[in-house]
Amino acid sequence: MTTTLGQSPLTEERRPDHRTDPARPRVAPAAVGGVEVHDTVAGYSAALDRIRRSGLSIGVVPTMGALHDGHASLIRRAAQECDVVAVSIFVNPTQFGDPADLANYPRTWQSDLAAVGHAGGRLVFAPSVAEMYPDPPGDDLAAPVSVPELSGRWEGASRPGHFDGVATIVVKLLAAAGPCRAYFGEKDFQQLAVVRRVVRDHSLPAEIVGCRTVRDDDGLALSSRNVRLSPDQRRAALALSRALRTGATLVAAGEARGPVVEAAMARVVAAEPLVDLDYAAAVDADDLEPAPRCDGRRPVRLIIAATVGGVRLIDNLDPFDPPRAPGRPVRAEPAELSLR
Repeated sequence: MTTTLGQSPLTEERRPDHRTDPARPRVAPAAVGGVEVHDTVAGYSAALDRIRRSGLSIGVVPTMGALHDGHASLIRRAAQECDVVAVSIFVNPTQFGDPADLANYPRTWQSDLAAVGHAGGRLVFAPSVAEMYPDPPGDDLAAPVSVPELSGRWEGASRPGHFDGVATIVVKLLAAAGPCRAYFGEKDFQQLAVVRRVVRDHSLPAEIVGCRTVRDDDGLALSSRNVRLSPDQRRAALALSRALRTGATLVAAGEARGPVVEAAMARVVAAEPLVDLDYAAAVDADDLEPAPRCDGRRPVRLIIAATVGGVRLIDNLDPFDPPRAPGRPVRAEPAELSLR
């Protein structure tokens, strides 16, 4: 079904008659005009094909909904660089290893539609689980897309199968979109690396555009999961960005030993009792392997992950990009990808 928000439905598309996503309402008009909503692959692909035939360029922003200012910055950048912006909203079950995490993931359908329209999006693709996975996805996908050399460490070690789910849904979403520029946030740095590799290896007709992490004024990286933090937990979560800035400051002062930088980041987190650190690492920005040296000869990325009050949070920083002090929000700039 196709719906233009604030108007009556335009066309009818096939809706699967089995297994819809109970957490996502059926597409309905909302109080934002001019945003066209599709919930089938066929209708979405046909709409984008019509746009391209008219000579217009397309920017795509894949999301799992629960949109915040970080997502809005991706949509705004896409709108600046492309004629038409399409935003996908799909909570992908195959990238969740913990059923409780999937169940607790925020669903904010009406506010998401409003956010897309206000940021400059023209189309929304909001399929059901059945539309994207005609055969019910179980513990193992029938034909998963995998990038083991990039997904075995870090998030992949803590969340087995997560990146197979990410890679698989990215292939599906970009195949449905066709030739486009696809915009991702840099906060999920490992995911970005996986996506770029998948697009290259599968010859998908998409240019991946990375965009810098957007932060709150106090330095916390924006995430749809932040809404699950209590005020005390949110204050404790600032230890992640503080640890990254500590590592970057050491590198800027001339400390080139990766393990020393990692130890300094870990000490910052250890001082916050509400934060359970998973990893704090300096990695090669290209292959995500541990970086023994942070001397500028190879691109390096500082990455961190921790659990705060049962909520898993991740963040990262380029140590050669001067860290911004809290109080100055970081807005999207040319740089990177994310489905969080």
